[in-house]
Amino acid sequence: MAFRTVDRSEETPVTPPAPRTATLFHDVRPFGGPAGDLIAVDGVLVPEVPEGAVVERVDGGGRLALPTLVDAHIHPDKTSWGEPWRSRRPADGIAEYVAGDVELARALPTPVGERALRLMSHAAAQGTRAMRAHADVAPAYGLSGIEGVAEAAARLAGIVDVELVAFPQHGVVRTPGVAELLAEAAASGLVTHIGGIDPAGFDAAGNAGDGTGDGAGDQLGTVFALAEKHGLGLDIHLHDRGERGLAPLRDIAARTRALGLQGRVSVAHAFAVAGLSADALDETADLLAEADITVTTVALSATTILPFRRLAERGVRVGLGSDGVRDNWSPFGNADMLHRAWLAAWALDLRLDEELEACFRLAADGGAALLGLPKADLRPGSPADFMLVDGECLPQAVVDLPRRDVVVRAGRVVARDGRLV
Repeated sequence: MAFRTVDRSEETPVTPPAPRTATLFHDVRPFGGPAGDLIAVDGVLVPEVPEGAVVERVDGGGRLALPTLVDAHIHPDKTSWGEPWRSRRPADGIAEYVAGDVELARALPTPVGERALRLMSHAAAQGTRAMRAHADVAPAYGLSGIEGVAEAAARLAGIVDVELVAFPQHGVVRTPGVAELLAEAAASGLVTHIGGIDPAGFDAAGNAGDGTGDGAGDQLGTVFALAEKHGLGLDIHLHDRGERGLAPLRDIAARTRALGLQGRVSVAHAFAVAGLSADALDETADLLAEADITVTTVALSATTILPFRRLAERGVRVGLGSDGVRDNWSPFGNADMLHRAWLAAWALDLRLDEELEACFRLAADGGAALLGLPKADLRPGSPADFMLVDGECLPQAVVDLPRRDVVVRAGRVVARDGRLV
């Protein structure tokens, strides 16, 4: 038998695949249960370490493991977080607050991108894994707010997921130039949503926002058309109470169904819904569920928090948000969603374990569902997104607000002791 010699000296050598890496978080207690391990591979929790994987070990020290949270409504462009203290002046109504926003933005020495990054980094270090951020679009700013928040979001890629709303805080109808800027923002590729604000009250046409004009349809027609044209979502602020808030809500639901935008429309605050009870609440909840319109609440007070448990029972997805953080509207706020769950429980005078847990779930599961993210329930197959804190159980964590000792995003430690690493 003849043998042929093959010269392989010029062939490219075959490099064996690198072994997979598994991160094993040892001695942790998911939701306060028995101590054990959480194992992350490729950003997902798995039941056991894959054969041949390289194991990186993190000692949990018996800490409580809880899912990271979602901020479903925050305004990073407005914040003065980390800036010198600014005294607020009295304001009566949205128009006066809007004027104060412009004054503060011009007075702050730090560019919006840096301020937004500072706040969003802090939020991530406190256990926020995703957020829906609103940035004002108006002639006073152009698209600088959008660009600044988008810049911050890009720098935090892999740490916190950001949806960005072009928000017409100054009104679409009452302020010339806003509609054109919204169109520019929609075409920019920087935003995921177009916003709106009180179409029957603040932004009604021809009446300086006294709610007696015909501007509601004008605003909604503009923002729905932009969303449909550019394939974007909608997120509309509704502060108006009573019929002035409910009528636009019905209009929004009708437009959502007519344009086939189910699942892509959100309403923020919805104070008119917070004032409903019994059959009226159920009827409105069914309207929202049928159109798959999501809603966000921000725990401002007992009279403004949405009845989130009842809405969820009727099939409405509800998220929790920070709203403004140390801006012209309020000196309060800290972008800590665990604290926001505490605020919701405190404002509603909740005391039972299941009630406290419901507030946490609103910030975790509710926000995830609203942003279309998988639930981080600490089971195999779920995202490896969690935080480790000292405590006995979930309800106690809501009450005690422990320091976030470790924050994990996609299986990677991104923060320790309340600071990004």
